[in-house]
Amino acid sequence: MTPHAALMIALLSAALTPLHAQTIGEVDTVFKFFGPDHKIVVDAHDDPKVKGVTCYVSRAKTGGIKGAVGLAEDRSEASIDCRQVGPVSFVKPLPVQEEVFSERISLIFKKIRIVRMVDAPRNTLVYLTYSDRVIEGSPQNSVASVPVDRALKIPLQ
Repeated sequence: MTPHAALMIALLSAALTPLHAQTIGEVDTVFKFFGPDHKIVVDAHDDPKVKGVTCYVSRAKTGGIKGAVGLAEDRSEASIDCRQVGPVSFVKPLPVQEEVFSERISLIFKKIRIVRMVDAPRNTLVYLTYSDRVIEGSPQNSVASVPVDRALKIPLQ
């Protein structure tokens, strides 16, 4: 295989691989006779531009028949906790605020989102999770922060 072909394959596989969460675990909260139970799931989200930072999000997942066929709308509540899990480094300079992850939690209209904000005076990364809908969003949210060692200044765009 030529180096050019190997590079093209690597770029295509990276482009076709969606950024998604890794499920860490789940617990059942309500037994459903038909379809999967209602659950709380915990997912890990690695920040794609900040190596060494992972956010853990817990959220409700609706079961039952609608949940089994993908028609259920999950609740808007979510909780987030972000941690330094390795040496922190930056892939490239960061915008002051940027969405780093989103996932549908209903058939069409609702998404859960994670937004990274940079608190430059405190050299801290702040992560916010919330859900939104096309027509009406929810004010329920959760926030977490990861202080970065002062010796490593967060690069801004």
